[in-house]
Amino acid sequence: SVVHTSLTIQLPFCGNNVVNHLACELLAVLKLACTDISINVISMGVANVIFLGVPVLFIFVSYVFIIATILRIPSAEGRRKAFSTCSAHFTVVVIFYGTLFFMYTKPKSKDTLGNDKEDLSDKLIPLFYGVVTPMLNPIIYSLRNKDVKSAVKNLVNQKCFTQ
Repeated sequence: SVVHTSLTIQLPFCGNNVVNHLACELLAVLKLACTDISINVISMGVANVIFLGVPVLFIFVSYVFIIATILRIPSAEGRRKAFSTCSAHFTVVVIFYGTLFFMYTKPKSKDTLGNDKEDLSDKLIPLFYGVVTPMLNPIIYSLRNKDVKSAVKNLVNQKCFTQ
């Protein structure tokens, strides 16, 4: 963050300097610059490899070991429970890192919408990794609890029968 902030502070900005975004996302601020931002893009590329690529590589290797261990469990019920537990974490990881990769590694095409218009996906994707994923964590992990799962099933059954 310090590197990106220090590089961004040095940029000259033109126009009304209004960030047309839901949050002050670095990519939205860089679009306001009226000079070459190639150094910023290079630093973001390096940061993407270090802070996105390396953790995902470690997570992937961890899942390979976890899956190999689960497959050695002798009982089918044990394997099912272990896969069920891992699937919740895997879902959150895929949503979080998937949206980050999509946001920060998608190819930058020519600005066909004009400087004053933003692509809607550029505004919604940060909501996914900044808001939706943290909100999903408690929901997904609380559904691992048998009592919570039972209460949700009862609630759904009541809704279905009353309609």
